[in-house]
Amino acid sequence: MSESTRILVIDDEERIRTTISMILEQAGYRVDTAENGKQAIKKAEANFYNLALIDIRLPDMEGTELLTTLKKTTPKMVKIILTGYPALQNAVSSINQGVDYYMIKPVDAEELLRVIKEQLEKQRHEKEYGQEKLAQFVETRIRELQTQELETSKAR
Repeated sequence: MSESTRILVIDDEERIRTTISMILEQAGYRVDTAENGKQAIKKAEANFYNLALIDIRLPDMEGTELLTTLKKTTPKMVKIILTGYPALQNAVSSINQGVDYYMIKPVDAEELLRVIKEQLEKQRHEKEYGQEKLAQFVETRIRELQTQELETSKAR
């Protein structure tokens, strides 16, 4: 984890936004907040966030609807749903919309930090794996082109 890790906290309750922000900032994360879905979308379009903590019930939209939008704007962002209304329907809907983790409020600070660290680590590994695969592809393609060039010059 580095200071450049950015987290967006989306919750309509100011007390929850403030508490979670303080916990995350003390752990060294850069935190931004939004009190509704529209505000979160604007911020996600203007800035890059590694992770979003999303309340399932927002004043202007459901957290699952926001998940879908964020998946389109920032597909690699880790998305964690926080809910004070645990229901099977919410969990299933969240999973179908691409949530990375589902937590029930009130969240324990240590548990929240552990989950965030775990999810960011997973994100980092996926990025490294993707870059490694790309490098292998480029290397293989260069060899193919060099071989074709060699065969073409021999044929002349």
